[in-house]
Amino acid sequence: MPNKTNIPVFILAGGMGTRISEETSLRPKPMIEIGEIPILLHLMRWYYSFGFTEFVICAGYRSWEIKEYFLTYEFRRNHLRIDHREATNFLPMTLGKNSEQENWRVDIIDTGVESMTGARLARALDELSRYHSFSNFALTYGDGLSDINLEEELKFHLSHGRIGTVLGVPPAARWGELDISSDMEVEGFLEKPEARAGLINGGFFFFRREFRDFLSAQADCVLERAPLTQLSAARQLMVYKHTGFWHPMDTLRDKYHLQSIWDSGKAPWKSDTTFGSTSPVQKEGADGIAPTSETVGHA
Repeated sequence: MPNKTNIPVFILAGGMGTRISEETSLRPKPMIEIGEIPILLHLMRWYYSFGFTEFVICAGYRSWEIKEYFLTYEFRRNHLRIDHREATNFLPMTLGKNSEQENWRVDIIDTGVESMTGARLARALDELSRYHSFSNFALTYGDGLSDINLEEELKFHLSHGRIGTVLGVPPAARWGELDISSDMEVEGFLEKPEARAGLINGGFFFFRREFRDFLSAQADCVLERAPLTQLSAARQLMVYKHTGFWHPMDTLRDKYHLQSIWDSGKAPWKSDTTFGSTSPVQKEGADGIAPTSETVGHA
């Protein structure tokens, strides 16, 4: 198992989030808060709890909001001292250090306001490659939470020898499902059923560095179209099946649902930020499946 501190985690955080415009008119979608914590930070802390320490934020729309948050993050986590007794140009400083403050590196890359997901990743990969050499990297969207065991998914990724691994999750039905007989009699009603078959893109990926060859830095490159379709056609994409908690934040309804889970005190994605402290209870398997070209993505 490679040192996870040498595996950068790319987070797509540049879209406009038009389906949740009630929130994104004021801030980027990944900065929407669940429990007064941006969903972006929830994601980063989950990766960090498994030992990942290098994060690359692929920013775009209102990127300054993300930069400003991390510029002041150290002050948010610690006491603050402003001392102008001797000179008014002395910079603010932290007073002490919070034992829970993360020891990580965060790069925020401007990947273009209008860029699509594939272009964002390509541009961020090219920028990071100027300073850092790496063989594998993680990728996720900045708008979904899960209790996925990243240690096990990474092991699976490294074991099969293909270029890419995508998390496969069962789709959750939003509406009541009617269980009907052949003569159209309603035999049962499932208020909030889980889909009975099939998997969708759960948005937690691992890739070998060679995936860059499938991407384009052109603004119209959509990750979920040509890049992943071509990778699948080349039989270089495997799926890691997860049947535990997974939920995207695509709408205001999703935000309220995630907030209610957080308020219950039983959020499955909540973790101590200390390395190796996460002990998620998983119901998942590692199924080596070459997916079809029908990949599902997030805006």
